[in-house]
Amino acid sequence: MGCVTTQRLASRRERPHCSGPRKILDLFSRSVETSTRMQWTDAMRSAIPMPDNPWPHDMTITVEDRPHALLELLWLREAHSLNPDGEDLPPHLVRTPVPAATAVYQATRARWSRGWSGVWDEVLAHAGTEPDRALVDNVFSAEASDPDRARLLRQLTGPSVSDQFGAEVFDDATYQEWDRLGFESHVASRPTVLANSPERRSVAVLADAWRRGLTKVVTVPCVGTHVRQIGPHALLVTEEVRGDRAAYENALRSFAPAV
Repeated sequence: MGCVTTQRLASRRERPHCSGPRKILDLFSRSVETSTRMQWTDAMRSAIPMPDNPWPHDMTITVEDRPHALLELLWLREAHSLNPDGEDLPPHLVRTPVPAATAVYQATRARWSRGWSGVWDEVLAHAGTEPDRALVDNVFSAEASDPDRARLLRQLTGPSVSDQFGAEVFDDATYQEWDRLGFESHVASRPTVLANSPERRSVAVLADAWRRGLTKVVTVPCVGTHVRQIGPHALLVTEEVRGDRAAYENALRSFAPAV
């Protein structure tokens, strides 16, 4: 079984502010660069089954283990003491953020609390999809006009957290520090994860879920054993669930095929 990773190249604070299609292109680049994606596949990707290999030769599972937009929303909820209502919302973060350095008015906080759940559901739904390769090619095509490129980029990046709550909210120094520490902790944990991946340990149960339509697992650093199916092909779990073999296999067994 092999692993392909995309590492973060730059942080939000290292990027210039821009507007229009340039801004959207920046958002797309940042969403790729600031997330760490692991795509677990059979090492050989052979055209024929290998009897001694428990990993199905044609199975590909993407593990999105640092979903940038979801992390932004989770930080916002706690750093600004939001109290959103909604069904099946994620638990609190394992690493509690300090309060935002730049406070907002109570009316703003109340408005953000009312809107947070809806934005979470929209961003989560997009996180459960895979990028359309044809869209990516069209975005960077020399023939694409600025309006067309902006429209295509919106489809690729999905709902914008910054559009809903303001880009400046994530320029907060406490967010920058929280994001930096989280990324460093995540990178430090990677050698252990890669050497003994949950997907390798639970390949039989994972393969059964894959046959039912699972192609992607999204993890969030929240407390407890929160599990939620995202559309017909993805599953949201906490890092605690993915790190516990029994809990992870129960989550994988809960994945239901599309009707």
